[in-house]
Amino acid sequence: MSIKDLMPFKKKDVPVKREEDNPIALLRRDIDSLFDNFFRGFAMEPLAGHLAAFSPNVDITETDKEIKVTAELPGMDEKDIDVSLNKDMLTIKGEKKEEKEDKGKNYYRVERSFGSFSRTIPLPVEIETEKIGASFKKGVLTVTLPKSAKAIDATRKINVKVE
Repeated sequence: MSIKDLMPFKKKDVPVKREEDNPIALLRRDIDSLFDNFFRGFAMEPLAGHLAAFSPNVDITETDKEIKVTAELPGMDEKDIDVSLNKDMLTIKGEKKEEKEDKGKNYYRVERSFGSFSRTIPLPVEIETEKIGASFKKGVLTVTLPKSAKAIDATRKINVKVE
């Protein structure tokens, strides 16, 4: 006689459902994976202007005296760009409109693409708002934000000791 035979109740087997046993759950997982991985590894350039949203590349550099923000805005005019500073946030907004027309002997083709963008960049230090400068040349916007004297004085170099 075993100890299990002496117990007043018997432990019942509880069926465990696993996702692997359900073919509908397996199908759903595979379809979700297909959609998640559909665009991975493919360049979206052929779809630019149709499905992909326009978001300009932005570079931010900082020196002891200023912060410089450079945004690539190809095909845009300065009148389509809005640059603003609100406390410690720099915002660059714009709207890109492009129309290509091609006429030939037996065809006429017009392609239009448009979209707006907005990039907000948090600024880590106090800025001298009266001395901010912005320039736009060959599709590149450059915003120069001079640091305030208070921010420059607050920067302190820390020496690292070797032990």
